[in-house]
Amino acid sequence: MFSLIYFLLTLSILVLAHEFGHFAVAKKTGVRVEKFSFGFGPKILSFKKGDTEYLISLIPLGGYVKMAGDEPRKEGSYEKWEFLSKSVTERFGIIFAGPLLNYLLAFIIFSVIFMFGSPTITTEVGGLLSGYPAQKEGIVVGDKILAVDGNEVKFWEDMTELIHKRVDGAIKLAIERDGARFEREISPLVRRTKDIFGKEIKVALIGIMPSQEIVKVRYGPIRSVQMGLKKIGQLTLITYKALWSIVIGRLSFKESMTGPIGIFMITGQAARMGFLYIFHLMGILSVSLAIFNLLPFPVLDGGHIIFLAVEKVRGKPLSIRAQELIANIGISFLILLALFTFYSDIMKFGIFEKAVTLFKR
Repeated sequence: MFSLIYFLLTLSILVLAHEFGHFAVAKKTGVRVEKFSFGFGPKILSFKKGDTEYLISLIPLGGYVKMAGDEPRKEGSYEKWEFLSKSVTERFGIIFAGPLLNYLLAFIIFSVIFMFGSPTITTEVGGLLSGYPAQKEGIVVGDKILAVDGNEVKFWEDMTELIHKRVDGAIKLAIERDGARFEREISPLVRRTKDIFGKEIKVALIGIMPSQEIVKVRYGPIRSVQMGLKKIGQLTLITYKALWSIVIGRLSFKESMTGPIGIFMITGQAARMGFLYIFHLMGILSVSLAIFNLLPFPVLDGGHIIFLAVEKVRGKPLSIRAQELIANIGISFLILLALFTFYSDIMKFGIFEKAVTLFKR
């Protein structure tokens, strides 16, 4: 139940931020907004203020803003308060504002996390893999790695990055044990594996695992803002590289994509770890939502932006028939994508098996 509450709350904030972007810029440019809905399908609650009806709809897996005059007509001109009466630049601003608000939300989230403390694993050794170099060279649980090849390290991620890259020669480690500092040279095992993008790489391994020692790393306001920008930049770059790897067949589409069920399961796991992890996940999902909506598919914001680019080049929009045909193709694709991700999540997380077990009880 708590997982469901956190899932719906997280999704609500992300969707409302996205739709508010469209809503606010539409209002600013003089476009009449007829409906602002959280969710799809039959309305549960609604009220009207000014020209806009605000709704909560039955299916809480998204939302929409309905603007006056946002569908092309064969005859008649558009009123000045209708969407299609606005210039290409103004319409671009309205469409792009949704993803932009998701990016802004993620930026705020990450900046706040960096300012108030980001949980980070230290370099304390919490476990050793049997038969690996670290165990053979006398590393023990509780040792803390202070430096790798002369580079000082404080956090596990920084340390492992340096170790993994050292595929030639021995690794020189500075270690602290019971307050005393000493050094060890370790010849790592080099393994061939695949990175997160499916590319084959060499990785050096010494066979150590992290402990449960976690510290909160805090930064000043200016540094936190810089780190927040860097974080959303990294997430964007990683996501687009992953999408390209899927397109060229290097990454499995099935294993790489997830839908509402997957997000629900991940949110539940984050909720059990604490509020900060939910907050961090919300930032990641907000960036993902922005990127997904900017993909150049009809119906999505990215598809509408492509239509605007074509209109700008041609000096006039595509014919109504062409737009309807492309939109229908886009809707069909999204329905197939939704069905595939639902099925993939059910199989990936063993939902069917869990349901059968629960039914037997």
